[in-house]
Amino acid sequence: MSGISDLLDRLPFDTHALRKVPGLSGSCLLELDLARGIGETAPTSPLEALRERHTPTLHAVVEGLREAAGDAKILGLIVHAHAPTLTPAHAEEVRAAVEGFADSGKPVVAWAETYGEMTNGAWGYLVATAADEVWLQPSGYLQVTGAVAESLHLRGALDKLDVEPQFDRRHEYKSAAELYTQTHPSEANLEMLDALTESALETSLAGIARGRGLEVDDVRTVLDEGALTPQRALDLRLVDRVGYRDEAYTALREKVGAEDDVELRYVERYDSGFSAVEAVRGRGRKVVAVVQANGVIHLGRAGNSPFEGRSIGSDSLGAALRHVAQDEKIGAVVLRVDSPGGSAAASDAIRREILQLKKEKPVVASMGSVAASGGYYISMPSTEIVADATTLTGSIGVLAGKFVTQAGFERIGINRALVEKGRYAGMLSGQRPFTEDEWALLSRMLDEIYADFTTKAAKDRGLPLDELEPRARGRVWTGAQAADLGLVDHVGGLRTAVDRACALADLDPETTTTRISPKLGIFDRFMPSDNSDAPTTMSLRPGRLTADLAGGAVRAALGEGIPFLDDALTALGLRGTGVLTMTPIRWADGVGR
Repeated sequence: MSGISDLLDRLPFDTHALRKVPGLSGSCLLELDLARGIGETAPTSPLEALRERHTPTLHAVVEGLREAAGDAKILGLIVHAHAPTLTPAHAEEVRAAVEGFADSGKPVVAWAETYGEMTNGAWGYLVATAADEVWLQPSGYLQVTGAVAESLHLRGALDKLDVEPQFDRRHEYKSAAELYTQTHPSEANLEMLDALTESALETSLAGIARGRGLEVDDVRTVLDEGALTPQRALDLRLVDRVGYRDEAYTALREKVGAEDDVELRYVERYDSGFSAVEAVRGRGRKVVAVVQANGVIHLGRAGNSPFEGRSIGSDSLGAALRHVAQDEKIGAVVLRVDSPGGSAAASDAIRREILQLKKEKPVVASMGSVAASGGYYISMPSTEIVADATTLTGSIGVLAGKFVTQAGFERIGINRALVEKGRYAGMLSGQRPFTEDEWALLSRMLDEIYADFTTKAAKDRGLPLDELEPRARGRVWTGAQAADLGLVDHVGGLRTAVDRACALADLDPETTTTRISPKLGIFDRFMPSDNSDAPTTMSLRPGRLTADLAGGAVRAALGEGIPFLDDALTALGLRGTGVLTMTPIRWADGVGR
């Protein structure tokens, strides 16, 4: 029954009528398997729900553990903490949820075959340290080596292709253009990367030290040893037991006095029946709506493709925000943002919708792994902002430019003619460089967009412009740094954001339910929209996203809508979605790939 319930939860339409007999029949041990990954958002189509049926969503894990903590049928929790794909921000949020479950007094055991295998196992181990006992397989290692961030530079490859990148930015820390313009990071970029990795390292060390009852400096010293054998990790009190999976499960069963036939249940597939009962008892109570904003930001409807992933369309998200504003059952809104940014015009359109929504009910932005540039733009007008300590945010800056590809094409025998009518008609063409007038126009536009961005950010955050602007300049911050600078209000995850939304709306966080919104009926997916307020999600065949000046110039050179070209540009990082796009920083696992 739980598998059916989970499938119904994952379907992107209202399944209330399909639910008949929720809940568990007896006692149960919960499992949290981080090896399967954690999804940021719920599926947006039935096909996607089927494809991702084995990947739990963050919302399902966080809410499932919270509900299970108070359920007498749940005896304990075991965490498989081998987590090769877990992002730092998700590690923080899952760890907090595991800690909350452990606070109920029910035992928690974490185990892993290895915490890192020629990789950095920091984030899976961080979750494990929230458990009462940490287990490590006898052949494994504790390889928690710190924090690593990577930046990519393609200028050398572009030179070999006779492609000249021409970009301008505001300001020195807006280093996304360095992907194309430089062979190595600038001093400002290196300064930013150094501060980001140190902040992330401090977050992981503090969490590990708290979980293991050690001092932060002691943990830092120990981890500088590199890969620790199980015996060494045991001697240093970094793990409690050395053993295999079956031994860890047996130990948990003995702790709770459970027989071998006591059911195991994944956290996201656990259903206590509480939701169904509360749906009846709580009829008429206000709920907190979680509106998801995941992907690059562009004008039009949201999309999803294998290469580009999910995207935030200003039309789709705007309609969703208007929908929750009009729903009287919703007392507060959490806007879950996971986005590196994109179009300035689309970001501003979404900002306006949030300002309008905020007149009706409080809005709390919950930042995921990345909420920077345009992702910060759509978060900043919220009533409050909550970010994980390792969220990549800020990047209040702009950039734009193009690639001059003419020489490269001539080298392989492709000749193109350019006929221009109008002073700036060929400005974005890849067949020739910018003229002095075109550089001046580009510079003026960037100045105007940057001034607009910083002015609105200062207003939304209640800061004088002369205080905010030095914290802008295109610089990326971690959530912990942003909180110190006044760019966000609280450090925490999705649950913290829900609690803050409840506080702002005068709702009881213990009895108030959350729901992903909007969630449409099954037939709404196939019927045409009556108007632009209809909260439809994405196109069945998503169109190509609005491109930035660089990507647009490349496609203009060979023609619009060439699938293999679009996909190749995306894979190489030569394609973006607007002037508010974040520097392409990624947390790395230490593997040379």
